Amino acid sequence: MLTQTELLTKKGVHIQQMFGSIARVYDLLNTILSFNFDKSWRKYAVKVSNVTADAKVLDVCTGTGDLAIAYSRVLHESGRVIGSDFCHEMVRLADHKLRKRNLSGKIEVIEADTLHLPFQDNYFQVSAVAFGIRNVSDLRAGITEMMRITAPGGRVVILEFSQPINPVFKAIYYFYFKKILPFIGKLISRSKYNAYSYLPSSVLNFPDRYVLRAQMESCGLEDVKIYSRTLGIVTIHVGQKPCN
Repeated sequence: MLTQTELLTKKGVHIQQMFGSIARVYDLLNTILSFNFDKSWRKYAVKVSNVTADAKVLDVCTGTGDLAIAYSRVLHESGRVIGSDFCHEMVRLADHKLRKRNLSGKIEVIEADTLHLPFQDNYFQVSAVAFGIRNVSDLRAGITEMMRITAPGGRVVILEFSQPINPVFKAIYYFYFKKILPFIGKLISRSKYNAYSYLPSSVLNFPDRYVLRAQMESCGLEDVKIYSRTLGIVTIHVGQKPCN
């Protein structure tokens, strides 16, 4: 069994194995453990993207496709959404979900590594990720690759867990996040990789909202805005690719 130390190295094969082990209960646990807030977080991320109705959107680390689905709801027939993920089990489940909801004509899902996206430069108006960039082995390289496939003037959108600022709420939330969430996650998922212990560990080891903004800016993104939601549990970073 992989240890937390091994998982936190974010070696690709380890992350694939971990997410493959929880794929079947991933959506259920997202809903339970976020108290159903995850849907509103994705909806807000789409809103602050300022995406046009005819845009081409890429959702990397798509998981079972929920952010891709959220984007598809604001696009016209001329728009296009692609979801990519390097975990085969997640892509298979996303494809099944899209077929079940008759969304296969609006959204395509493919198996691809965020560090090596199979798209030409400047192809998408928006490249986005929800709760996935934290798991990429090289954060800077992941942001740079998302920026590469985004057209000049387009946006890179990162929705990710963050650390609350209010000290009282932070103490309450951390008790839930470190103690209750891993217990419930392990009980339901029965994952041998302790995926829901990895979750709080990876969040606490991830750059805070201001360091992440600086990372995005250092990759060349401009006018990076931070949107905090649900008392700082999550943040949405939106940066624009320069037009020249």
